[in-house]
Amino acid sequence: MSRSSLISHPSSSTGRTLLLAAALLWSLGGLLAKIAPIQAIPLEARGPLLACYRALFAAACLMPFVHWRRVRWRFGLVPLALSYAVMNVLYVTSLTRTTAAAAIFLQYTSVAWAVGLGWLLLRERIDRGDMVALACAVAGIGCIVAAESGSANAWGNVLGVGSGLTYAGVIVGLRALRDEDGWFLILLNNAVGGLLLLPWVWSMHVSLTGVQWSVVAGFGMVQLAIPYILFANAVRTVRAHEAALITILEAVLNPLWVWLFVGEAAAASTWLGGGLIVLGLVLRYTVFIPRPARAAPAGSPLPPDTARPD
Repeated sequence: MSRSSLISHPSSSTGRTLLLAAALLWSLGGLLAKIAPIQAIPLEARGPLLACYRALFAAACLMPFVHWRRVRWRFGLVPLALSYAVMNVLYVTSLTRTTAAAAIFLQYTSVAWAVGLGWLLLRERIDRGDMVALACAVAGIGCIVAAESGSANAWGNVLGVGSGLTYAGVIVGLRALRDEDGWFLILLNNAVGGLLLLPWVWSMHVSLTGVQWSVVAGFGMVQLAIPYILFANAVRTVRAHEAALITILEAVLNPLWVWLFVGEAAAASTWLGGGLIVLGLVLRYTVFIPRPARAAPAGSPLPPDTARPD
């Protein structure tokens, strides 16, 4: 089957529908990490194990989409893949050690942190919308982390902040490598992120049941890889800032599914902080619409200013 048959050219309305579907699938991350079969995995092994196998299953799912003739070596691939690998294990481990709401809200601060990194490394201009998003992110982190500093969730929240910071490095890396095949970059990130964790995971000697393997495979393919495929199709006809705005829905739905199906309720301070983080992003993509970025190459699944967490 050719790539052209795997990815069609949607209309704008279809593109928005695909973006909503991608946000919906991405939002399942918290629920998949909290359901009973996964909770049966020992806590000390749960985060690294999920991060490892989720990434490897996602990489396998994305292989048919890579334009292998366009793949070339660039030194920038190293910091990009390493940033993603660290982000992956920090985010998934954060999901296992704090509420889904705190983990996803804190990771969404990556867009704001990327403002500073973009200015330092790529000399990108900082506009008012970037400053608003950054200020809201800092205030949101303060609400989430400070209010739970002495609770059982404190370490998970620290990991969540780290996942946001490291994913900022991924966003900047994707911008710097925007002339490369985007599918290859996502595949490389997940392959490296999984393979680096594999020796550690094997050393834990944790055996998974068939049900657990099914959930982990779904975590990698249904929650991570397939939404990227939908997203790549959608952004061909939907403007970058609109795509970013629609997919912010993930941050709201993620903790909602966990509350509805698992009964995990986040503290009021977490929702307040998350609301500030989401508000900053919404303002950035509505009131302060970013300048059009240089277009990504045809077939790239991530236009430069729509790189999203997870």
